[in-house]
Amino acid sequence: MRAFKIIFWTLYRIWFYIVVAVPILVLFPFLVVSILKERWYPYFFRLARIWAKCILFGMGFQYKVTALQEPEPGKSYMFIANHTSMTDIMLMLATVRNPFVFVGKKELAKIPLFGFFYKRTSILVDRGNPKSRHQVYLRAQRRLQMGLSICIFPEGGVPDERVLLDEFKDGAFRLAIEHQIPIVPMTFFDNKERFSYTFLSGSPGRMRVKIHPFIETQGLLLEAKKELKDQARQIILTDLQEIN
Repeated sequence: MRAFKIIFWTLYRIWFYIVVAVPILVLFPFLVVSILKERWYPYFFRLARIWAKCILFGMGFQYKVTALQEPEPGKSYMFIANHTSMTDIMLMLATVRNPFVFVGKKELAKIPLFGFFYKRTSILVDRGNPKSRHQVYLRAQRRLQMGLSICIFPEGGVPDERVLLDEFKDGAFRLAIEHQIPIVPMTFFDNKERFSYTFLSGSPGRMRVKIHPFIETQGLLLEAKKELKDQARQIILTDLQEIN
């Protein structure tokens, strides 16, 4: 029985990389055209959502969204969620209709094929560069002026498997206050079980998403970022504790 599980998990991992690559190859000409100009980003975003849904369907994941408040079309937000899996990116794209830009670590740009588009469409953070924060601010400002939203996984990376929810970094909350945009906390309940970073793990099944009421930042100063950070983390942590 154990040998069968190991074979399944190995093939399941290989299949994941296949279903990640195939839609990119099929959509490649359209994806390339959509990144030629910044104002065409919404078209790229639509293609990215198709790519994400193909992966979720191909892996046998059925996602269900419970929205306590719906984002308004044409409005900018700061989307945040807990980070436990490689599939978090796909689930975020599949469940959020408002075009957004990821803010993430530059190391992901090294992933073959995926990285080609990631580094041309996302806001990359170089934690070893002191000037990176200012560059992120300017790039985020430009995207927001275009009517886009921002998405950050505030844990700053995927925590150890034993950690339910890591401490949040300041970045998402600083940007939300500086640009006076609402924060949208989201809970991903099942991604760690479906497809964690542990190689011998994972299975098809449900992926539940909860979109919480927004946290407003209008009129707040940077001094409020810790309070917002703690509030958002507690919202997500309470959800995760209820199912564990």
